[in-house]
Amino acid sequence: MTTSTAPATTRPIGRPLMDPPAPDLSAQELPSVTVTRLRETFATGRTRSLAWRERQLQQLLTMLETEEAAIAKALGEDLDRFPGAAWSADIATTRIEVRDALKNFRKWARRERHLLPFSTWPSRGFIEREPLGTVLVIGAWNFPFYLTLGPLVGALAAGNAVVVKPSELAPASSRTIKDLVEKYLDTDAVAVVEGGVEVTQALLAQGFDHCLFTGSPQTGKKIMEAASATLTPVTLELGGKSPAIVTADADLDVAARRIVWSKLANSGQTCITTDYVIVDRAVQKPFLEKLLATVTAFTEERPDGQPVINRRQYDRLLALIQADHGGQVIAGGTVDDERCLIDFTVILDPSPDSAVLAEEIFGPILPIVTVESLDGAIAHVGRGPKPLAAYLFSGNRNDHARVVRDVSAGGIVINHALLHCLSPQLPFGGVGNSGMGSYHGKWGFDTFSHLKSVVRTWTRPDIPLLYPPHTEAKARIIRKVL
Repeated sequence: MTTSTAPATTRPIGRPLMDPPAPDLSAQELPSVTVTRLRETFATGRTRSLAWRERQLQQLLTMLETEEAAIAKALGEDLDRFPGAAWSADIATTRIEVRDALKNFRKWARRERHLLPFSTWPSRGFIEREPLGTVLVIGAWNFPFYLTLGPLVGALAAGNAVVVKPSELAPASSRTIKDLVEKYLDTDAVAVVEGGVEVTQALLAQGFDHCLFTGSPQTGKKIMEAASATLTPVTLELGGKSPAIVTADADLDVAARRIVWSKLANSGQTCITTDYVIVDRAVQKPFLEKLLATVTAFTEERPDGQPVINRRQYDRLLALIQADHGGQVIAGGTVDDERCLIDFTVILDPSPDSAVLAEEIFGPILPIVTVESLDGAIAHVGRGPKPLAAYLFSGNRNDHARVVRDVSAGGIVINHALLHCLSPQLPFGGVGNSGMGSYHGKWGFDTFSHLKSVVRTWTRPDIPLLYPPHTEAKARIIRKVL
């Protein structure tokens, strides 16, 4: 393994196959030229090398450790994120993925041997994992480094050439990702293409061996439709209304702290944040007291409100608060139009058909739904689309088993929130409306790999039973064997 920490300022193998695309290419021309260049690189076999994969992953790790200030600056510009939050939310999380891949990718790439049925004797079988080819990663704006570079880890570990398309809604982060990737990685095999919807459409029109998209279900449907024209397989990491269920047996202090913490992360602009809370009526009053006290304590560093990414999202969230939702605003509700700030807002028992309970919120608004029992909570979740995550706060192991069994969600966390996304030892992905496919750790490696089945046999013995002429005697023997 290389120990160098210097940027990859020279090509690892020879000269570029093609000159890098000229900067004045149009939005329609750039994707075609870029994808062609990467396909030619992949065709040489360069990216299949385990040494090349290790070098790219090591360089990516070096980039995260060396360029922390540049990354934090970009996140501050785009999301008004504090440097400490930039490190924990985007840098540290991506480093976890890279380190896990560096430690394990050679093991993941090994040939996997399997016993075959007696009817195939004397054959042997194995699975060979090969890179898919040239793949596309479309990142998201809310965690622009983690949700763009995180999937890149699996694609590189599997030996692919990769086009990275950062979100145009986080322009400083997009520009920084492009600058850093070009500084540290092999630009014959990894390219960053910036731009808006028209660039994404032009990229998808090129046809890829796989596309991983992170974003909303609405945009995910458009990505899937565009990808279908070229039969590009897709992994869709989407969102949904992820509930937190608080039972009568919950530790209310811990539940309040962890729910508010999850909702404050990135101002609630997180696909797996607690979208709303379902609380047992038996503990509603003490839970709300603890929740509101926690909100007050946790928002002291932002007394003017939580920052929202842009005016469009701000207006959408404001409409949710000001709509006739039928609930009671028991905290927050104040906004700053000029700076797009929204105070952490808690709405008690809005109408079941209100927008705030029907739509994914993606902001610092927390509805509270009161139910009579865990049965009511499970039924409430089951009436809507399957969420990306579900959180249960309960000290009762029977409750744990029931929710794991009866609640269909991309992932479940018991007595905490968000943690399942932070572990490369677990697959991360949605189900139903919240997404399809998974990644992180080995699951990211397999997502960007083709699992090729191989059967090897010998020319002797060459048993004539399967060959014509087909007789009754042969059929009887075959029936007994199979």
